[in-house]
Amino acid sequence: MSHHTALHPIRAAAATARAAFKDVRDVQPVFMSPADQEAAVRELAELEAIVAEARLRVVAAAQDTASRSGARDLGAWLSTLTLTDFNHGRADARLAEALDRRWSKVAAGMADGSVSADQAQVVVHALDALPKDLDPELVTKAEQQLVDYCKDFRPRDLRRLGRRILEIVAPDIAEAEEAKRLEDEERRAREKCRLVFKPIGDGTTRLTGVLPDLDAHRLRTYLDAFTSPRKAEHAAGGEEDRIPYPRRLGHAFCALLEHLAPNNLPMHGGDTTTLLVTIPLESLKNDLGTGTIVGGEPLSAGAIRRLACTANIIPVVLGGPSEVLDLGRTRRLFSPAQRKAMRWRDQHCRAEGCTIPAGWCEAHHIDPWSRGGKTDLYRGVLLCSWHHHRAHDPTHTTEHLPNGDIRFHRRP
Repeated sequence: MSHHTALHPIRAAAATARAAFKDVRDVQPVFMSPADQEAAVRELAELEAIVAEARLRVVAAAQDTASRSGARDLGAWLSTLTLTDFNHGRADARLAEALDRRWSKVAAGMADGSVSADQAQVVVHALDALPKDLDPELVTKAEQQLVDYCKDFRPRDLRRLGRRILEIVAPDIAEAEEAKRLEDEERRAREKCRLVFKPIGDGTTRLTGVLPDLDAHRLRTYLDAFTSPRKAEHAAGGEEDRIPYPRRLGHAFCALLEHLAPNNLPMHGGDTTTLLVTIPLESLKNDLGTGTIVGGEPLSAGAIRRLACTANIIPVVLGGPSEVLDLGRTRRLFSPAQRKAMRWRDQHCRAEGCTIPAGWCEAHHIDPWSRGGKTDLYRGVLLCSWHHHRAHDPTHTTEHLPNGDIRFHRRP
């Protein structure tokens, strides 16, 4: 006589659902009406939330099972059992414990299909961030309000609403609590602030970091000034317009560094912060020559000639046995008055077909100082950052047109 152990109701429900979906796995939704397709997507999303809540409810009760398995913690046990990444397993485990111990209304919303797992993560994070001494009735009110918001708002919007939930449930204390939260957040942001330079060895350095939001926003605003210059509506698109945005952002960061005014930087040993680049005179005149940043990496002569157009880069020109011939005399640099005159005269980048406004452009020496050129207004021209690089690119030649524009040609 055989005895069959009845399945636990949760397992039985999972088996029933699995069998039901197995029956329709070969049914093509292409034949559904638009109304049925829309309803099906909505209903299946609700079902996902219901299933997720049931799974998290089981996870929350499985602490002893996880311990007996030898797993380090509940999250590790869950990630091993479901073959998910450890960080996902631990996030689910934390959510399961939070729903089980504190946030029953969020759990009920998931069980009803009105709160998705992603929404639940955001709501629980916002509720956990509430002041610890907040009146329990206000906490309950905040939880219910956020659960109600889940019917109309995506996780991103819920995150914003969650940060401001006290303004809804406790407006009399919201401002003071917001001030405390911002102070704590700003303090943690400064503690987490990091910037790491890792030379790769192929002429590039990988820069990674974590910045406070305020400083990151300021940096992004500055970089947008270089990545988003406006052309005239009739202007033809050029090669620079097809550059992927992340690369343009990298170029913008380099341009920002080149345009920093050294007089506004901290003093070192009594002198303003300055980048020195050493290069033999013959190499500076030779397209194939190289120089070296003092205390840093080598650069091509072309790059050094371009950097010599800006005031915060000083080429240390050497002759004979490292004899210093020139230390970047300021007469090589265009004066503010000259640059203003160029902006009035040129109006925009003088590369053929480019209409980047003068305010976005850089002053370029038509005759490089290294080849005997002078810093005269009539021998200077405005170029946008892209075309300024092109002007010093040894793979291209320049042609000066009768109207004052510059045409670039790739060398054969």
